[in-house]
Amino acid sequence: MLSRRKMIHTSGLSVAALWTPGVLAEQLTPTAAMTEGPFYPDKLPLDTDNDLLIVNDAITPSIGEITHLSGTVVSLSGQPLRNALVEIWQCDANGAYLHSRSVNREKRDGNFQGYGRFSTDSQGRYYFRTVKPVAYPGRTPHIHFAVSRNGHRVLTTQLLIKGHPKNETDGLFRRIEGRQAKQTVLADFKALAGSKLGELEATFPIVLGKTVDEHQATDS
Repeated sequence: MLSRRKMIHTSGLSVAALWTPGVLAEQLTPTAAMTEGPFYPDKLPLDTDNDLLIVNDAITPSIGEITHLSGTVVSLSGQPLRNALVEIWQCDANGAYLHSRSVNREKRDGNFQGYGRFSTDSQGRYYFRTVKPVAYPGRTPHIHFAVSRNGHRVLTTQLLIKGHPKNETDGLFRRIEGRQAKQTVLADFKALAGSKLGELEATFPIVLGKTVDEHQATDS
């Protein structure tokens, strides 16, 4: 599945640099944390796989621009992290979340899963098939991310569309301090080469700034 869906993406850093401990270690910037927000599903769907376009065995896909979203989860030294649980959740093309208090919930696309999860492989890679995020009332388009290791949440953040005009007026994006840190939550959405359906691809590399032990020490 990994090779078929072209999961090998690095977003500016060579594969060797990302996967060789110590190489370019000082150049890696941890992915900026952002709030979880109020709409993490209050009831998880029965289908929680990494294909958000199809719910269970349905034959009708969700509406929206099909996007192949992939990336890697690595440490500050560039070490790929295996079996890291990556979760994503986002509103559908109508601006509705999979949540009982979501705005526009009466318009929610029942064919959109709204939430998915995937455990990284031995090279730290993850993959989702979803839709390009749309603007939500009061927010720039975004996809929520959470990364956990050994059952402990180690990063909560959001992916934003690089160059989107609403980014600079988005309150949460503006809270991130420093231009370099802001760049860590931005991703390009580009046309998927060879696609006859107008599909897109986006790469979102995740660099963890703390180990699980460091997070646990902070929480204790």
